[in-house]
Amino acid sequence: MTENPLRIAIIIGSTRQGRFGPTVASWFAGEAARRDDMVVDVVDMAAAPPPSELGAAPSDGFADVTAALRSADGYVVVTCEYNHSFPGTLKNLIDTHFSEWRAKPVGFVSYGGLAGGLRSVEHLRSVFAELHAVTIRDTVSFHTPWNWFGEDGAPDDAEGAGAAAKGMLDQLNWWGHALREARTVRPYGS
Repeated sequence: MTENPLRIAIIIGSTRQGRFGPTVASWFAGEAARRDDMVVDVVDMAAAPPPSELGAAPSDGFADVTAALRSADGYVVVTCEYNHSFPGTLKNLIDTHFSEWRAKPVGFVSYGGLAGGLRSVEHLRSVFAELHAVTIRDTVSFHTPWNWFGEDGAPDDAEGAGAAAKGMLDQLNWWGHALREARTVRPYGS
């Protein structure tokens, strides 16, 4: 294993019943776990959802979500697309945290209809920019994923999907190390 690997939090952005997010996140976590330069934590908001509104009491286990986000060197958000954007529960998670995101990289794995969730990613980029996070240019995207994933939870085009994941993870790795070193030398302030 690489000395001092990055800690990456993979966030499942949907909490709806019957959601496809856990399938996509599980596959992606497996891709990331094969690397020796990263340690992966999967954050499933359905297990410990954020408060329904700012100032409301958090659910049991939400402190564990906050701790996972705080200790992460970078993030990968696995998001679907609802009405041309990302889920409201994901926005609540993002909004209930601030310093956790600052000067850290964020990658995206999206899924959805014909657009493959890419409209939700574009909206998330502006949200994370406001929080002083750095978004990774390349994304992994699945259009109509329920038609392209087998019963084993793997995409039918494992080679193509794996290449996309590797490219994004390579960029996340570079930014994660660069930003972690920069935060060590000079704490980030706005």
